[in-house]
Amino acid sequence: MTVLIIGGSGFLGTELVRQEAAAGRSPVATFHSRPGDHDGASWHRLDLRDPHRLQKVLDMVAPAVVVNATSGGADWAVTAEGGIRLALAAADRGIRLLHVSSDAVFSGTGHSRYDESCLPDPLTPYGAAKAAAETAVRLLCPGAVVARTSLIIGNGGSKHEYMVHELAAGTRQGALFTDDVRCPVHVEDLAAALREITHSDAAGVFHLAGPDALSRYELGELIARRDGLDPTRLPAAHRSVTGLSGGLDVRLDSRATQQKLTTRLRGAREFLCEDGPERT
Repeated sequence: MTVLIIGGSGFLGTELVRQEAAAGRSPVATFHSRPGDHDGASWHRLDLRDPHRLQKVLDMVAPAVVVNATSGGADWAVTAEGGIRLALAAADRGIRLLHVSSDAVFSGTGHSRYDESCLPDPLTPYGAAKAAAETAVRLLCPGAVVARTSLIIGNGGSKHEYMVHELAAGTRQGALFTDDVRCPVHVEDLAAALREITHSDAAGVFHLAGPDALSRYELGELIARRDGLDPTRLPAAHRSVTGLSGGLDVRLDSRATQQKLTTRLRGAREFLCEDGPERT
């Protein structure tokens, strides 16, 4: 079974490619600017804004499953329209689709935790784009999977970990918010869970986040301690007084999804503890 990883050169995509190769499969992935570093993968250039290129890649690869692990940020043409275009192509060709979405589809108001039954109510352009793509995937591809996740952390390579190092070193302006709460997940756990779902016949909405709800400042403290940095050097602030858009307290409830998986999604307090238990 051929699995095509869209966004294979990104942070999550790189780990998906690595795990596919480690499992003895031949990874097939796309990139936008440059291919990833994994020599064992087959790489294809793709811009989701280009329908002709998308059709050409799908013709060349002929995948049974497509995993859309690209972010696209707040670029509507990539995140929303690109996701919709991919859903249309997958539905037309009978390709199973696994669409990676985000907790940004939620506002953080009216709920203490968001389970898989909660409907999107985004506050940001990024969240709105992700929600639009989600809706298209679910309507066009009834057998598809929408997998929502949260802040992705892992082994020093995430943007959140880079930010902590730069703030602690004083080379970056800004602060970590003490009132902005999420449920971080380790990239290895997330990729393993996505691969488990990919190689099953599961369909519907899944939440893939860690069980620990932490503020961005608390997360920064854990990263700093793991990496031997002084957490007291991290500047703190309240997001609620900045006027920035977006939900403050957005906690993905992944308990229902976790009961369906053999992959265990660790909490940040576990995977960022240097003396914590090994992943099983």
